[in-house]
Amino acid sequence: MTSSRRVQDRSKNKRIHYLEIVKEKWKILSKVLFLMELLKKEKEMVIPLRSLDRYRKQLNLPKPHKITDFIRKCPKLFELYKDQRGTLWCGMTKEAEDLLEEEERLIEEQSTKAVEYVTRILMMSVDKRIQLDKIAHFRRDFGLPIEFRTKWVNQYPHHFRVEKSKDGVEFLELVNWDPAWAITELEKRTLGLNDGIGREPGILSLPFPLKFPPNYKKVYRHGGKIEHFQKRSYLSPYADARELKAGSLEFDKRAVAVMHELLSFTIEKRLVTDHLTHFRRELVMPQKLMRLLLKHFGIFYVSERGKRFSVFLTEAYEGSELIEKCPLVLWKEKVLSLIGYRGKKKEVPTFSDLSDMEERDIIKEKDIIEGDTEMEDTCADFEEEEIMGGLDDVSPTNDDELEISHFCNSFKGSS
Repeated sequence: MTSSRRVQDRSKNKRIHYLEIVKEKWKILSKVLFLMELLKKEKEMVIPLRSLDRYRKQLNLPKPHKITDFIRKCPKLFELYKDQRGTLWCGMTKEAEDLLEEEERLIEEQSTKAVEYVTRILMMSVDKRIQLDKIAHFRRDFGLPIEFRTKWVNQYPHHFRVEKSKDGVEFLELVNWDPAWAITELEKRTLGLNDGIGREPGILSLPFPLKFPPNYKKVYRHGGKIEHFQKRSYLSPYADARELKAGSLEFDKRAVAVMHELLSFTIEKRLVTDHLTHFRRELVMPQKLMRLLLKHFGIFYVSERGKRFSVFLTEAYEGSELIEKCPLVLWKEKVLSLIGYRGKKKEVPTFSDLSDMEERDIIKEKDIIEGDTEMEDTCADFEEEEIMGGLDDVSPTNDDELEISHFCNSFKGSS
């Protein structure tokens, strides 16, 4: 679907460069966050460098790129050590460890909102239940903790519960329908409503906010089509959509409303398009979802750079900046500001005290993390974000340098 020549041609003509810069920025950050989460799972928060080789895909560092070069480019976050045996280890700086503690605190503070959003997704689904693996793909997008699957989902039995099917597949099932949450984010902003109490979800006639790049009129002129679409009534994402006919105008506009709602839930107001396609059946969305996203260009923007496409909610951005930034986004920006290094490579110190690195840990290097469900979730999250193209095109030639501004400037120059 996403590799269609026609899809790429259409989206290329509508490229918004400042949103492409956003994608490049977070692509760099995703590699760093993956390594931080990987180290966090270790008992002493250190890992032998050779064990990182198995995570090259998630780090987007195919051979012959050196993992040590990547680590050295983030000296404020990561450190390299040698033990007395000459084995090279990677660990985090005190600043990085403090950042992880801060993230845990922020996730806990935002948990009430995360519970609401997960519940509302279940409320939008046809059967009021969704496969747990599919929701896990949204973990970072909704600011959910790394132990989402193993602990978090069991902490709110009043809202949802985990049920196993006969073939062993786990589903997250809605326990209580909350009428206060059966209202779209668009209704809240447009009508000034705080909740949906006393209102049954039904037909809506609210227009979607539109935002186009300056050259839009020169490229595509839809005339009255946009106005006609905006005036058309549609079924609320929280209403029963079983009777809607696939391909009808009403079906497509409701699908736009569902995607608008999902993107409104995310902390960065963007998603990998694969995440949306996982929910076609549960949320009653069209098979040709990418075509619908591209068609409604003023509401959504699709970035096709790399292996996986991303979709943005255009109204949420002013240039390359999010208009409203939640604490977790500000935290990510703080981490991003610590990425980059200019200078000579530092000598790797020898770690003389082996009390925290027992010989048994060295012997068991090959078994580290294997079989860990939470780490599998981490890998899956970053595989979704992993982009093999684009980054190499703007990579600095000097192995001793890595600056975020370099990526942004290089991308602007190429546009």
